[in-house]
Amino acid sequence: MQRFRKIILGGAILALAAGPMTMALVNAQDSTTEPAKRPFARGARMHGGYAGAPLISIALKHKSELGLTEDQVANLEKVKQHYQSQVTPIHQQLMANEKEIAGLMEQSPANLIQIKTRIQDGEKYRSELRYMRIEALENGRSVLTAVQ
Repeated sequence: MQRFRKIILGGAILALAAGPMTMALVNAQDSTTEPAKRPFARGARMHGGYAGAPLISIALKHKSELGLTEDQVANLEKVKQHYQSQVTPIHQQLMANEKEIAGLMEQSPANLIQIKTRIQDGEKYRSELRYMRIEALENGRSVLTAVQ
């Protein structure tokens, strides 16, 4: 029984130690991301695949392999620019909202009602960003042929 407890305790300590290291790696990766590209970086991969404008960027990068016409390239670039112009202000609002939540949490005692309201606001922004990614993906798909 003592041996079993030692194994469990050792596993728990290892898991607790791995958490901060994982977060440090994630934070290090976020700090190297350029701010202008951050809206694309956030949520770019959903459910194991790519979603939204990154696929458009990939298609534009491989335009010769896909055999894209000049019209298709121009239309994909319009979709990408439209997506970027829509996403940037919402992403900024989301970041400001997260900073406000952090500020509210530093107060003692924390105003839980305000924190809950800000969290709900943040989820509205996230759902809007998700919809915009899906919309950009569909708009990009409509420009391509079935073979492409």
